[in-house]
Amino acid sequence: MNWNKFIRQLHRWLSIIFTLTVIANFATMAFGTPPAWVVYSPLPPLFLMLFSGLYMFALPYFSDRQSEAPATR
Repeated sequence: MNWNKFIRQLHRWLSIIFTLTVIANFATMAFGTPPAWVVYSPLPPLFLMLFSGLYMFALPYFSDRQSEAPATR
Protein backbone atom coordinates (compact mmCIF):
# COMPACT_ATOMS: atom_id res chain seq x y z
CA MET A 1 0.00 0.00 0.00
CA ASN A 2 1.20 3.48 -0.83
CA TRP A 3 2.34 5.55 2.18
CA ASN A 4 0.11 8.52 1.23
CA LYS A 5 -2.93 6.27 0.84
CA PHE A 6 -2.26 4.76 4.25
CA ILE A 7 -2.07 8.20 5.91
CA ARG A 8 -5.28 9.32 4.19
CA GLN A 9 -7.12 6.14 5.24
CA LEU A 10 -5.79 6.45 8.79
CA HIS A 11 -7.02 10.04 8.92
CA ARG A 12 -10.50 8.95 7.83
CA TRP A 13 -10.73 6.21 10.47
CA LEU A 14 -9.42 8.54 13.15
CA SER A 15 -12.10 11.07 12.27
CA ILE A 16 -14.77 8.38 12.74
CA ILE A 17 -13.30 7.40 16.11
CA PHE A 18 -13.07 11.05 17.14
CA THR A 19 -16.71 11.67 16.20
CA LEU A 20 -17.87 8.63 18.17
CA THR A 21 -15.93 9.69 21.26
CA VAL A 22 -17.40 13.19 21.11
CA ILE A 23 -20.91 11.75 20.79
CA ALA A 24 -20.23 9.44 23.75
CA ASN A 25 -18.95 12.42 25.71
CA PHE A 26 -22.16 14.39 25.18
CA ALA A 27 -24.30 11.33 25.87
CA THR A 28 -22.64 10.73 29.22
CA MET A 29 -22.94 14.42 30.12
CA ALA A 30 -26.70 14.05 29.89
CA PHE A 31 -26.60 11.69 32.88
CA GLY A 32 -24.41 13.86 35.09
CA THR A 33 -20.72 14.47 35.43
CA PRO A 34 -18.85 11.97 33.24
CA PRO A 35 -15.67 10.25 34.39
CA ALA A 36 -12.37 11.84 33.39
CA TRP A 37 -11.49 9.08 30.91
CA VAL A 38 -14.67 9.83 28.94
CA VAL A 39 -13.97 13.55 28.92
CA TYR A 40 -10.41 13.12 27.67
CA SER A 41 -11.08 10.22 25.28
CA PRO A 42 -11.42 12.46 22.17
CA LEU A 43 -7.93 13.88 22.63
CA PRO A 44 -5.72 10.99 21.36
CA PRO A 45 -7.52 10.67 18.00
CA LEU A 46 -7.59 14.46 17.72
CA PHE A 47 -3.82 14.76 18.14
CA LEU A 48 -3.22 11.93 15.66
CA MET A 49 -5.55 13.67 13.21
CA LEU A 50 -3.57 16.87 13.70
CA PHE A 51 -0.35 15.19 12.60
CA SER A 52 -1.89 13.29 9.69
CA GLY A 53 -3.77 16.40 8.56
CA LEU A 54 -0.65 18.53 8.65
CA TYR A 55 1.18 15.85 6.66
CA MET A 56 -1.55 15.81 4.01
CA PHE A 57 -1.65 19.61 3.95
CA ALA A 58 2.10 19.92 3.35
CA LEU A 59 2.32 17.04 0.87
CA PRO A 60 1.50 19.05 -2.29
CA TYR A 61 4.11 21.67 -1.40
CA PHE A 62 6.95 19.17 -0.99
CA SER A 63 6.15 16.50 -3.57
CA ASP A 64 7.30 16.68 -7.20
CA ARG A 65 9.47 19.73 -6.58
CA GLN A 66 12.46 18.13 -8.24
CA SER A 67 10.52 16.88 -11.24
CA GLU A 68 9.44 20.37 -12.25
CA ALA A 69 11.71 21.74 -14.95
CA PRO A 70 12.21 25.49 -15.35
CA ALA A 71 10.38 27.03 -18.27
CA THR A 72 12.56 27.53 -21.34
CA ARG A 73 12.00 30.13 -24.00
